[in-house]
Amino acid sequence: MAASDRASGGGKQKPVAGDTHVTAIRAMERHHMTGDSPSRPAERFDEVFDVYFVEIHRYAAKRLGPDAAADVAAQTFLEAFRQRGRYDPERANVRTWLYGIATKVVGRHQRAEMRALRAGARLGPGRSDTEEHTERVDSRVSAEGLRGELAGAIAALPRGQRDVLLLVALADLSHDEVAAALGISYGTVGSRLNRARTTLRKALGGTNPMLTLEEQHG
Repeated sequence: MAASDRASGGGKQKPVAGDTHVTAIRAMERHHMTGDSPSRPAERFDEVFDVYFVEIHRYAAKRLGPDAAADVAAQTFLEAFRQRGRYDPERANVRTWLYGIATKVVGRHQRAEMRALRAGARLGPGRSDTEEHTERVDSRVSAEGLRGELAGAIAALPRGQRDVLLLVALADLSHDEVAAALGISYGTVGSRLNRARTTLRKALGGTNPMLTLEEQHG
């Protein structure tokens, strides 16, 4: 089974929006990877794509919604391929490195993220038990669970704080990993995260925003 098929869940149809970029990635692998040293993890790009595409696609979907996720994930791997020679395993593992690239790509789609979060804010908290409503939610909400007051409050955060918060909450990165992914200091990660938590706690009437995110993404 091809890597792109495995990344989309085997027999399920892969995201159509990213097909062009994915095809380009695979073509570059065939023509340019032959001489690469297999001992360097970032240059074993076929394996990197196969292992991490689904996870990066899921992160993009949670931040931007399903419509943009395939393109963002594909752009992430295209840029990762182009930057593979600059990858430094001493600074970050491959997963963290990819999340850093993905977050930068998401940043170029800030309008889409704002639209998605505002759509989530309009939906209100929780899900209906009806299948029809669930399908409507899945097609509209940017982040599975980022809805209601939480979504509105996250939309109001500065981008730097939002990136740190969501890398911790959605990607489950440690503070060290977030620092490596974004190219900022450990102290800056803590400062941005604390500011984001304080802002969200006020917006949520004193509720711990991280617990709310954990409950929604369980």
